[in-house]
Amino acid sequence: MLHDGSSVVPLIGALAELYATVYAEPPYNEGPEQVARFREGLPGEAARPEFTLVTADDGLLVGAAYGWTMPAGTWWKRADADPPAELPDVDKIAVMEWIVHPHRRGEGIGAELMRRLLAFRPERYATLASDPRSHARQVYARNGWRQVGTSVLPWGPPMDLLVLDLPGEAVQGG
Repeated sequence: MLHDGSSVVPLIGALAELYATVYAEPPYNEGPEQVARFREGLPGEAARPEFTLVTADDGLLVGAAYGWTMPAGTWWKRADADPPAELPDVDKIAVMEWIVHPHRRGEGIGAELMRRLLAFRPERYATLASDPRSHARQVYARNGWRQVGTSVLPWGPPMDLLVLDLPGEAVQGG
């Protein structure tokens, strides 16, 4: 299901539960403090420009992916390098979360979530930060995401900053 920022509030509890399940696993090993930060930050994220959330459920939430427009002139905080030359002056979709319940992985749910999140976006590029120790990082590489830098957050490991060129057809809406 596709959601905009105004329809996120009723989903916060289920999203936080899914987040807690996914990020309790190695290499993340996150606990209540990180889950609380996610829960508290989600309404602010949902208020960002062009926020889009895609969910998958079978009566319970089993997967979610969301992002918003990172405006031209902005880049990841704490990046170790400037973005590639083609990125500073254009809007990009910043993919902030892409999570699938561990018991439902391998069913194509994650691929469909990402496909739907990136479909028909007005931006020409997608970007995200990924833990280089995670399985997801390997999935990104297999799907054409390229590393363009690193960012170190105060509360976690260095994250690989990745970019994906979006197809021209999606940009044009067709």
